Amino acid sequence: MGIVATAVVPIVLLLGSGALLRRQLLPAAEFWQGVEWLCYFVFLPALFIYSIGRADLSIISVGPLLLSLVIPVLVAAGLVLGIMMLVRADGPRTSSMIQGSIRLNTYIGLAFAQALGGEAGLATFAVASAVMVPTVNVISVSALSAMGTAKVEPKRGGVVREIVENPLILGCVVGIVVNLSGVEMPEFLMETLRLLSTPALVMGTLATGAAISFRVRRRDAFDLAVVSLIKLVLLPLGTGAIAVWLGVSGLVLTIFVLITAIPCATSCYILAQRMGGDTRLMASITAVQTVVSMATLPVVLEIVQSL
Repeated sequence: MGIVATAVVPIVLLLGSGALLRRQLLPAAEFWQGVEWLCYFVFLPALFIYSIGRADLSIISVGPLLLSLVIPVLVAAGLVLGIMMLVRADGPRTSSMIQGSIRLNTYIGLAFAQALGGEAGLATFAVASAVMVPTVNVISVSALSAMGTAKVEPKRGGVVREIVENPLILGCVVGIVVNLSGVEMPEFLMETLRLLSTPALVMGTLATGAAISFRVRRRDAFDLAVVSLIKLVLLPLGTGAIAVWLGVSGLVLTIFVLITAIPCATSCYILAQRMGGDTRLMASITAVQTVVSMATLPVVLEIVQSL
């Protein structure tokens, strides 16, 4: 009940508020695109730098971090690929299913991390993101490159460049450097970062709610059930099992499970659109997972914490 009261209900209310604002008061797509840009390029990097720069990173071991997150993600993507091959799904459909099974909505994850662990929860989630974000991006882009219908001209540097220039990764790296260097940053600079990070969770969650669109096709029922089961239940339980086996416990265990149990990101639709995935299916997966995850997250976290 504690998890529901402190985390799920406020996030559901924010998601609902975002959806309501988009449909009743602020329908302009340009407004929400601006909000998402600010969150992604300004607010979230500031939050990562501020939280990681002040955190106790000694509680996070690199080995368990990598093994607990990367192995289950690879297994989940492989499982989806195998199922799609069995049902003879086409490339666009398969690529969208792979995205839906592994990618994560950072805004929802951070909102939960703060509710469950405060500043330490935010910092741990941010460090875990430094592993998860490049891993799932490489897999998703590779799948779309092989299976998507769009012929996208590869950028110079390709996926590696996209990862290196990712503002969330850069925020993590800067925060870790600040933390490990022992250099005391000027108080005015830390206060500026704190102020910039303040809108990240609220604005990001509102933008997620605004982006939800329920246009579910009846023939997508099987795909939605499979990808939601894998993403919201099997992936986090697998992560939790490996983490517990490696000796991870407490808040770190909770965050490792959380980052794999949150729904896929709304940006999945944009990537599917750009590279020729099944955009209609991708939009349905994002909407359904966002709603269903509010029920599955507390259950999964309780199961793992009881191991």
